[in-house]
Amino acid sequence: MLGLGNPLLGDDSVGLRVADAVSAQLAGRSAVEVDVEYNGGLRLMERLAGYERAILVDAICTGRHPPGSVLRLGPEELDTRHSASAHDISLGTALRLAAAMGLPMPGDLRILAVEAERVLEFDACCTPAVAAAVPLAAAAVLAELGPGHGPGKEEP
Repeated sequence: MLGLGNPLLGDDSVGLRVADAVSAQLAGRSAVEVDVEYNGGLRLMERLAGYERAILVDAICTGRHPPGSVLRLGPEELDTRHSASAHDISLGTALRLAAAMGLPMPGDLRILAVEAERVLEFDACCTPAVAAAVPLAAAAVLAELGPGHGPGKEEP
């Protein structure tokens, strides 16, 4: 499980907070690797290479759902670009590039996103609605993992 975000941009940190919550709930279980990533695009592609299964959690700002809504998305729906730089690419583009390069990417990639309110203002805290969604998103990750994970490195 990989939580995505920036710890200094308010609601954008929700993926990092969900990773912390999942890690605490799985303490002592080595079957699931829980980590965080502050970058998208090519860096995220590199992080996913070699895993058979991955669950990503990130903030999203669609304006179509109430803040704090936990959504399941496809790779094309999660724009992991964090800048207008030509060097940064979306997750979908990164996955297509990985396929073209023959990199082993997860065959089972699940994405959970939390509808955010504020992701462009410096703030170490999430808005109340997004903070309240952290345990809900963590529960959704655990449901995606399913029962019976034994020891071993299975996913990020």
